[in-house]
Amino acid sequence: MTIGAALPLHNGIDATVQLAREAHEAGLRSAWFGQTFTYDSPSLAAIVGREVPGLHVGTAAIPVFGRHPLVVSSQAQTAQAAAAGRYHLGLALGTKQLTEAGFGIPHDRPIRLLREFLTALRPLLETGSTDFRGELLSAGTPLPAAVPGAEPPVPVLVAAMGPQALRVSGELADGILPYLAGPRALAEHIVLAVNAAAEAAGRPAPRIVAFVPGVVTADADAVLRTATDSLAFYERFPSYQRVIELSGATRAADLALIGDEETVAAGVRRYREAGATEVVFTATDLGSEADRYRTWKLLGELATG
Repeated sequence: MTIGAALPLHNGIDATVQLAREAHEAGLRSAWFGQTFTYDSPSLAAIVGREVPGLHVGTAAIPVFGRHPLVVSSQAQTAQAAAAGRYHLGLALGTKQLTEAGFGIPHDRPIRLLREFLTALRPLLETGSTDFRGELLSAGTPLPAAVPGAEPPVPVLVAAMGPQALRVSGELADGILPYLAGPRALAEHIVLAVNAAAEAAGRPAPRIVAFVPGVVTADADAVLRTATDSLAFYERFPSYQRVIELSGATRAADLALIGDEETVAAGVRRYREAGATEVVFTATDLGSEADRYRTWKLLGELATG
């Protein structure tokens, strides 16, 4: 199992590169960047991937609404070339609230859009060309769309947790990026569904990259209070409400791994046993800088142990 960390997006680019160096030196294998309305995450991943050799970099995750496969392919291939083959592209359905408030477009038929997006995108990443005409989008390549040095083809993962999204991801993607899905939800619902879809489509078993909030700290109560406030944002969205409930939790913070090294390491083992092939820690900055250092140190030991 490989272990990585999601880096915060509120720092400048130089500070982000330095954080990535620290993560790599601690033994972490990957650094991931969310996509909000601030930084362009593939560009940030490209910079970090070029500046920190050996560290895998990923986007988790770009909403398909408001994007086009040709544009995303160009971004992803450029990041892959810059990172010398260590870039991982994550896609997401996004949410109705943020899509409609931000882009002014309806968040309609998300599963159909995901299927068409992936169908058009995969040949672009693999061959530099596509010819797709769907109900919701079309994509063609009147000019070549391959980026020199973008090898091997960029792996595509989807932030899928619902049954329909898992089925599409198993059929068309290389893996999934579940977040706030505890070991119970992974083992009983998510891993089984995506593996069955991949097998039916004749594809390899997908990667299960579990994103988990966690902090190693001596002041677990204080960090938990901070996590409760910080993670409550996700409780507004039905997709997260569902997976939190399937995990046997009542709030997002219940799924955070917070405590000493033994407590957090045991939590990571539970994700492995539930079927996660990779674990990425998020929110490692909820405590102090010393806590973040302890967290990354432990994760590095787990990654190399």
